[in-house]
Amino acid sequence: MISHPSPASRPSRRRVLSLAGLGVLGLALAGCTEEDSLAQQANSGDQKGYIAGDGTVSEYPADQRGEPVQFTGTLFDGTTLSAEALRGSPALLNFWYAGCAPCRVEAPDLRELAERFDGQAAFYGVNLRDERATAEAFERTFEIPYPSFEDKDGGVLMALSAYVPPQAVPTTLVLDAQGRVAARILGIADRSVLETLLEDTVAEAA
Repeated sequence: MISHPSPASRPSRRRVLSLAGLGVLGLALAGCTEEDSLAQQANSGDQKGYIAGDGTVSEYPADQRGEPVQFTGTLFDGTTLSAEALRGSPALLNFWYAGCAPCRVEAPDLRELAERFDGQAAFYGVNLRDERATAEAFERTFEIPYPSFEDKDGGVLMALSAYVPPQAVPTTLVLDAQGRVAARILGIADRSVLETLLEDTVAEAA
C-alpha cells in the first residue's frame, strides 16, 4: 500500500514546478549510456543517437492547449488502441526502452503513481526499441502495472512529434480528458512534479 502525504507535507505546486525548471526550453546532451545486463540484452551495446532530456517541464493551460492528439498503436499483447479510446479521462504516455538508464531510474516512481492514480488516469508506455520479451522482462523487473505500445516503427512517436523530440528518451506526456497535451516532461520525471501535474489534470476532469 502506498502512503500518500498530507497536503500540508507536500511542497507547494509553485515550488515543485519551479524546482523542475518550468518554462525552460532545451535538451541536455547526456546520453542513455549506462548499461546493465537488461540494457545489454535490449541494445547489444548500441545506443547511438539517443539522448536524455534535462527534466524540463512544460505545463499548458487549458485554454492554450492544441487539438486532441491523434495516433493508433499496438500494445505488446496485440491489442490495437487509438488516442480516441483514451478520451474521457486523463492519460499518461511514457516513452521508454529497456536499455535507457534514465528510464530505469524513473520506473519505480511511475509504478507508484500508476497505483496512486488507478481509476483516475490511464497509464501507457510507448516502447521505442524492444522486442516483446525484452520489454516484458523490464516490466517484471520493475513491476510495471500498465501496458506499453510496441513502437519500433515509430508510428506513435511520429504522430506525437510536435511534443516528443525523437531523441529525448524518456519523455512523459500527460493528456487531459479531451485528449489534449496538458503537460510534458523531457527526461526523467521527478515524482513530485509529475504527481502535481496529474493531480491538476485529474481535478480538471472531476
